[in-house]
Amino acid sequence: MKAPYDFRRLRSWELALAIFAVSTPFVLPAVLPDGASFVRAAVAQEMQKADTSRLVSVGGAITEIIYALGEEGKLVGRDSTSLYPEAATKLPDVGYMRQLSPEGVIAINPSAIIAVEGSGPPETLAVLKDANIPFQTVRETYDRDGILSKIRAVGDFLGVPEKAATLSDQVKADLDAAVADAAKRPESERKRVIFILSTQGGKIMASGTGTAADGIIALSGAVNATGTFQGYKPLTDEAIIEAKPDVVLMMTRSGGHAASDDELFSHPALSLTPAAKTRAIIRMDGLHMLGFGPRTASTVRELNAAIYGKKPNASQ
Repeated sequence: MKAPYDFRRLRSWELALAIFAVSTPFVLPAVLPDGASFVRAAVAQEMQKADTSRLVSVGGAITEIIYALGEEGKLVGRDSTSLYPEAATKLPDVGYMRQLSPEGVIAINPSAIIAVEGSGPPETLAVLKDANIPFQTVRETYDRDGILSKIRAVGDFLGVPEKAATLSDQVKADLDAAVADAAKRPESERKRVIFILSTQGGKIMASGTGTAADGIIALSGAVNATGTFQGYKPLTDEAIIEAKPDVVLMMTRSGGHAASDDELFSHPALSLTPAAKTRAIIRMDGLHMLGFGPRTASTVRELNAAIYGKKPNASQ
């Protein structure tokens, strides 16, 4: 008979998840697999216990994945960033993903909630936990592997891992082809792109590393002109000039958050950049550009073509 598994061999994160897993009321297998395999199996089994027949999805990419899996019939609500496909907009809106109202969520009587990492605020999550509504958080990273992991995580939670594996394979093949095509451009010819989040108060808020904008710029075969700091931050005039962006990248916006090309390039510092000389600006739908979901391959192709004017090929 095989000896019981020695939990002292687990790393700290594995031990924490193992303690969580064995404290829940599902039945463990007679023979426990080793290490991380046991932890993944245990957590996956716990995830599949949730009743997902009345599901609220929080995060545009999460909602896209649910539709791509053909499981949209389970949805009874979505957050305000879930704007694709158009059918999703007809579902009740529970608010912005980082400013969820517990009353709005509970009012539609969900059996479970699945949300991208960073959703909140914590006070809302605490209320939902007290209401005993299963809440699954999906980890977010702004790269190829993060997209595939999100697909698998959503599929596991919905109890359709086979569908998720098929979708993951399709997205992987398409994305790898798009990124490989963009990567053919020599490093010396890659343009410097500045992603501007906002220009309120005359201050340019730009994207550094560890952001969705930084991730999509890299996948698209360009260089983040302000990739010397973490996250988003307002830039000094000196920093903008030193960044020397060839292209300005922004989300398509309306109302008070929008800035016309004339307003943008009249900024004292930005007017001195290479981007201003050619008035090179690209505006894209925010979810399509920064969602890191099933459509990211098309984002890579579109952004690469917009930056360089044509798609790269092996001879370039």
